Amino acid sequence: MFDKNVYKSRREALMKSQLKGIAVFPANDEASCNYPDNTYHYRQDSNFAYFFGLDHPNLVGVIDFDKGEEVLFGEEVTIDTIIWCGPQPSLEEQAESVGVKTTKDINRFGEFVRDAVEKGRTVHILPPYRGDMKICLARWFDINICDLEHFVSQALIEEVVKLREVKSDVEIAEMEIAAQTAYRMHTTAMKMCKPGVVEQEISGTIEGIAIAAGGMVSFPNIVSVNGQTLHNHGHKNILREGRMLVVDAGAETENYYASDFTRTTPVGGKFNQRQKEIYEIVLKANMEVAAKTKPGMKYMVMHTLAARTIIEGLNAVGLMKGDIDEAVVAGAHYLFMPHGLGHMLGMDVHDMEGLGEDNVGYDNAIHRSSQQGFSCLRCGKTLKPGFVVTDEPGIYFIPALIDKWKAEGKHTDFINYDAVEKYKDFGGIRIEDDLLITADGNRILGPGIPKTVKDVEDFCLGNI
Repeated sequence: MFDKNVYKSRREALMKSQLKGIAVFPANDEASCNYPDNTYHYRQDSNFAYFFGLDHPNLVGVIDFDKGEEVLFGEEVTIDTIIWCGPQPSLEEQAESVGVKTTKDINRFGEFVRDAVEKGRTVHILPPYRGDMKICLARWFDINICDLEHFVSQALIEEVVKLREVKSDVEIAEMEIAAQTAYRMHTTAMKMCKPGVVEQEISGTIEGIAIAAGGMVSFPNIVSVNGQTLHNHGHKNILREGRMLVVDAGAETENYYASDFTRTTPVGGKFNQRQKEIYEIVLKANMEVAAKTKPGMKYMVMHTLAARTIIEGLNAVGLMKGDIDEAVVAGAHYLFMPHGLGHMLGMDVHDMEGLGEDNVGYDNAIHRSSQQGFSCLRCGKTLKPGFVVTDEPGIYFIPALIDKWKAEGKHTDFINYDAVEKYKDFGGIRIEDDLLITADGNRILGPGIPKTVKDVEDFCLGNI
């Protein structure tokens, strides 16, 4: 947990908005795995953690904009809690640790919020994303669960996004820690990327590195020789020479700040010529974006730059053809990169996505495109110093998508289907870094994970 003044300053900043009424921030409940007392690892709600810091369930934080007050609802420690969990701070001590002066019994929260509604006060909530919390909120408000949407506040969403999207120095320091852990995860995966190894051995090992560092993985590991499947969470394949291993993985700190990196490593540590050609195209796109991303730039422009770089490279090796700019406008690159260049990163690996992807990645100045090849971009808006975004271009050969487009005769002016047919056994390549937007450009968080062909090969062969 940060110093209490961090949480006080965040709540004070939200208080300075034009919002009226009260904002309600419930903590996440425990989630049962296979019976009530056997729960998954606890993960606090990010917005509660951002404003109130405490890391356990049965809490609700309230900010009263009209009165300038803050209240922490919770429950007092019982002897049963002490027996099972050891000595615990009192509710008042917990509140003091995050700078809140007033505490109330959580069993009175329903009465509190219903009284506010009856008096005609505006009650703001953020979009609930877990079924158990929807049930709790509906019970507290004494309404049908389907009516919760009437309390979801677009105004509160916008104010929270304004605060959370720009990372402070303490947040950046946390993300550096997460990036350092990710470095250990990825370099360990590279060392293990040898024929005969099962993907699960690598995934389990690198997840252990994240846990040993004090947090968890920031999302389920993607560790697969079938890199053409973008979110491949199956880890049963045996690594064999001639394949490449895509590892998309990151760590989360104790304060829930995330890292998210991807590296693609040839099994056995040496790229063959075909792999090297495609890898160099993806690497160029990654590095072009990193070189040109800066504040004031729309990230949609960087997505377009990555798409153009990929089309240009694929033209050079004979997999695409025709006018490069026309191919970009047509979205022909979607066959090879059916995802966006990147997304916001912070306390959530897709930062604040629970508030609505368009609320986070777009704004009044730039809206999500409906054009295939651009509509998949999670963050397209103008970048500001303090933003952290991912830079993750890729090239994938997805047999089912290739067959579909070929059968439809789609983009035949730009795609050399005869050549592409020969790559159906290729898999995929993705290279991803986390970019902190600075006053005059950007920098990649964490130690540099090897990513040039030479550095990857040298590292795998023990020369670095």
